[in-house]
Amino acid sequence: MDIRYSAGPQDVRRYTTEELRKEFLISGLYQPDTVQATYSHVDRMVVLGIMPVHEVLPIDRGIDVWANFGTSYFLERREAGLFNLGGRGFVEADGEHFSLGFEDCLYISKGTKEVCFGSDDPENPARFYLVSAPAHRACKTTFLSFSDANKRPCGDAATSNKRVINQFIHPDVLETCQLSMGLTQLDEGSVWNTMPAHTHERRMEVYTYFNIPEGNVVFHMMGQPQETRHIVMQNYDAVISPSWSIHAGAGTAAYTFIWAMGGENQAFDDMDNFLPTDMR
Repeated sequence: MDIRYSAGPQDVRRYTTEELRKEFLISGLYQPDTVQATYSHVDRMVVLGIMPVHEVLPIDRGIDVWANFGTSYFLERREAGLFNLGGRGFVEADGEHFSLGFEDCLYISKGTKEVCFGSDDPENPARFYLVSAPAHRACKTTFLSFSDANKRPCGDAATSNKRVINQFIHPDVLETCQLSMGLTQLDEGSVWNTMPAHTHERRMEVYTYFNIPEGNVVFHMMGQPQETRHIVMQNYDAVISPSWSIHAGAGTAAYTFIWAMGGENQAFDDMDNFLPTDMR
């Protein structure tokens, strides 16, 4: 498991490009028959990339659960949300079977002991993107198809940020302990996300970008509003956003991204907004 310790804004001001990427960028998430895990000390969030091809993979493949979490199994004191970003696959959670197509979502409750992942077709394997947050109470493990999401259109073509925020793991859709997740789709011709930018001191956030057309990238903006930095993101890359950092981006083409939040509350609109003209 890759461990990321929390960096403060005063230090990040002095980071080189490579240091910034090493601290916040998560790449190479999908390796055949492997669970790739990154543990962030920012609100103790864990990001997993799971790509079963010929095997059915347990959630803790290659992870020393006791050494990293001090528990006897992965979700003993955690909850998790996941999306399938590849071919059709399945998840089994304490004997319950869930079939997931592209962009389907599954919330898994705290206290779920056995979780494993498989693909229906090894020639077109599933890519499970999973984020886990600490949890102090159990909620119901729930499958969510794309049609189950709460849809919030926003932005405008004139400002190149017309998009739909699809809220999946969200208080308006289902009950969870603290984790919130959703999927934002940009319209063709729009490239900006989360602009005007904001921070939320009470929560951290993780983005993962996908559906980036071949030969294109996303310039992910981060840092304090008056000390902005950027990280160039490739398809399926993820990025950690501490509570003090903005999290926005502009692509060289339209794309899709998944956001995941954890922290003090689940209030989606609990934000500190900044005008573009006030940023530096």
